[in-house]
Amino acid sequence: MHTPPGLPARRAALRLLDAVLRRGETLDQAAPSALGSVNSFADKALARAIASEVLRWLVDLDQLIDSATKKPLPDDSKARSVLRLMLAQSLRLGTPPHAVISTGLELLQGGPRRLAHGVFSTLTRKEVELPAQPTMPDSVVLRWGEKASAIAAALADPPPLDLALRDPSETERWQEELGGTSLMPGHIRLARGSAVEELPGFEEGAWWVQDLAASIPARLLHSGEGRRVLDLCAAPGGKTLQLAAAGWDVTALDNNGKRLERLEANLARTGLSAKIVKADVLEWQAEAPFDAILLDAPCTATGTCRRHPDVLHRIGARQIAEMVELQQSMLARVTDWLNPGGQLVYAVCSLEREEGEDQAALINLGPDPLTADELPEGLAPTAQGWLRTSPDMLGEKGGLDGFFAARFTRS
Repeated sequence: MHTPPGLPARRAALRLLDAVLRRGETLDQAAPSALGSVNSFADKALARAIASEVLRWLVDLDQLIDSATKKPLPDDSKARSVLRLMLAQSLRLGTPPHAVISTGLELLQGGPRRLAHGVFSTLTRKEVELPAQPTMPDSVVLRWGEKASAIAAALADPPPLDLALRDPSETERWQEELGGTSLMPGHIRLARGSAVEELPGFEEGAWWVQDLAASIPARLLHSGEGRRVLDLCAAPGGKTLQLAAAGWDVTALDNNGKRLERLEANLARTGLSAKIVKADVLEWQAEAPFDAILLDAPCTATGTCRRHPDVLHRIGARQIAEMVELQQSMLARVTDWLNPGGQLVYAVCSLEREEGEDQAALINLGPDPLTADELPEGLAPTAQGWLRTSPDMLGEKGGLDGFFAARFTRS
């Protein structure tokens, strides 16, 4: 039986969507299983791109589908899921209609193929378009308020690729060699679509992939000069690499063995060193206090919605409350591991106030306010001396993830 070209990628995209929307998994969690039967790198990337575009534009795609049916299809029906895939390919990825139809209808073997064909053909004939920016789910608008619209504008397109340099003094060299832009020393921004492993400097470990906002918390600890720092929840290691490159004696702790393997590989590639500990923060005990602690805590990760649009549909009050409880438990445990005069940086890649500002207000250490000259141009500390970024900031330069960070000192 003839299999249309590209069908495995579409099947994998459908599995990714099902894992996110029905089981609440992240795209990263779902990927190994969903993409397991897809052989080529290009098809894996296509499956992920299709699923991501569906999740980015889900509300708008559903509105189009509902406009072309006599009665709404159930939210969890396979026909609706397949139509979402078909429309995302046509309206966002520029896939020709014949290719969309041949692969899409094949996903509905034994199902309502005529219905899906009719809906897609009707919308194609009408030359429908998506709005200028995605419509946020109601639950997201309720949480983010007036910021939701500005953030939505930043989600219209996937973000650029950010690199963090092992040696910030070589920023100008790598900016020229890679053909990118730089928003602060040690940072290079490239157009999306670059094959990372093939870029100059990858093999020699001159840089690693790290969003600009995600690179700021480690920068707030400045030069280590051989002092001891504890990087908690460290894997896959971007902040560990930053701290090691800045001269810190790094202990990197994480409880995820797979992610720690990636950290070890990144250390080997860059020629940097750190002591790696596989343990749970809530059970591990420090043998001696540290001069600094970086807690980039587990969180809902809603600030990464540009790159991980699944968070728009998976995260609600229950998930936020669970993360807040975990963060509070970690903070209560780790502040005693600091030397007098030692610094704590608390950070989350979340847009939720409960995980950022509300947590920082409870930390029982002396405030150590950030200053504008520690941040990329265009960003400023809050009135409390904290950092709050969101995807719409620096929009004219490509934006950045949503992050919260605050620094404290043990008196």
